[in-house]
Amino acid sequence: MMAARGLIAAALAMSAWTSAQAAPFAAIVLPPPTAPGAAVQPYVRVPAGRIALTHVRLIDGTGAAPQEDMVVLLDGARIAAVQSATAPIPVGVKIIDMTGRTILPGLVGMHDHMYYIGRPDLDAQGHSEPPLVVPQMTFTSPRLYLAAGVTTLRTTGSVEPYTDLNLKRQIDAGAIPGPHVDVTGPYLEGANSPFIQMHQLRDAEDARRTVAFWADQGATSFKAYMNITRAELGAAIAEAHRRGLKITGHLCAVTYPEAAALGIDNLEHGFFVNTQNDPGKQPDRCSDGTGTPTLAGMTPGGPDATALIALLVRHHVALTSTLPVFEQSIPARAPLQPRAMEAMTPEAREAYLYARNARALHPNPLFEKAYVNDLGLERQFVAAGGLLLAGPDPTGNGGVVPGYGDQREVELLVDAGFTPIEAIQISTLNGATFLGLADRIGTIAPGKDADLIVVNGNPAARIADIEHVEVTFKDGVGYDSAKLIQSVRGRYGEY
Repeated sequence: MMAARGLIAAALAMSAWTSAQAAPFAAIVLPPPTAPGAAVQPYVRVPAGRIALTHVRLIDGTGAAPQEDMVVLLDGARIAAVQSATAPIPVGVKIIDMTGRTILPGLVGMHDHMYYIGRPDLDAQGHSEPPLVVPQMTFTSPRLYLAAGVTTLRTTGSVEPYTDLNLKRQIDAGAIPGPHVDVTGPYLEGANSPFIQMHQLRDAEDARRTVAFWADQGATSFKAYMNITRAELGAAIAEAHRRGLKITGHLCAVTYPEAAALGIDNLEHGFFVNTQNDPGKQPDRCSDGTGTPTLAGMTPGGPDATALIALLVRHHVALTSTLPVFEQSIPARAPLQPRAMEAMTPEAREAYLYARNARALHPNPLFEKAYVNDLGLERQFVAAGGLLLAGPDPTGNGGVVPGYGDQREVELLVDAGFTPIEAIQISTLNGATFLGLADRIGTIAPGKDADLIVVNGNPAARIADIEHVEVTFKDGVGYDSAKLIQSVRGRYGEY
């Protein structure tokens, strides 16, 4: 079992972001709460007020052991107190008996998109026609995230950044239900992108200008993509840091050691897309293996792994674990969830099942070895003091649906060898810490934002119970998960 001190050391190490940087960012991502408007009211189960959630099991997100028979007192948008059920409850407080339930912090999704990848005319043999298209899921995604307990998320790459910015503003105004949003600017992609909707950077100056423009529009983070060059990435990092913003990356042309040396803040997909040892890797060119050969050959605890992890920790580079999207590539490993199938359109569901069946017929032993290595490397990274974040990467693979995928990520962290309490901390406090918002969200404590989840069951004993979210509190308002899910049933993949 991994030592908890690794998680704590990582959180302390990443708290280097100064208060001068964090203050304006916090005001944008977590603005003052607004009362739910007419379109949101039907999904409110518990209006904000003076509330006592009694007889709950408490998992506070700090890594501490669960506390039994507790009371969480809410006062509007804030947590007023956390106390034993034997302590007196103030007069005039609405009491809600939560016997049999567990309360934990709202999930902080660090790789949560608002779109779905479509493959035109996909057939059962896996053939489709160009171009690859990326329709926006502006209606369904925010509701699914909130219903599943995600109270804050980073879009981690936007295809329609103006849509994401406007969506965030409407959520913040109480006009649309959804989580708090850190809007990532458009993908910082280099030449030869397979996505027709992505701008392809021309040079380093174009990268700098792109970051500057979208920061002026309101983007609060940025993501570099597979074909970006070292010069372009370096320019983008410099401009983002000049504005007090952070940049992450799903890389390929640039290796992890190169990105760390350039000053990147975060790397996506655990160790899956590090191409440093891929055969035939050329500078500033994405390798054919896209990182699988490197990961398959990087044994946890071995010299290459130990050197890379030491480099990342020394440079304060966080990693985002996105196990659900990679689990899908291993035949028969990912569960076929009825609730995910029910959320999707018939067309999206059919496309997913085509892809799932194709993978079952064509197993990839090298990738399966890479997957096992990544689990061990993520544990080693945390034990070395690295800050591990969590997100599912819902990008059009029907096995990774917004919200449900975030819950699956927590479950897979437990599969990787973390305890349920550690997995919950990675999925809550660690994301808040990286964002510089740990004084507001990520744990349950007096004075913090009332962003928390009510789960029917005990995730500390059975992590799959994290799927049983009944109510998600955001800014002290309790949203009805079942009603939010019902409102999007059969629509994910359409809008």
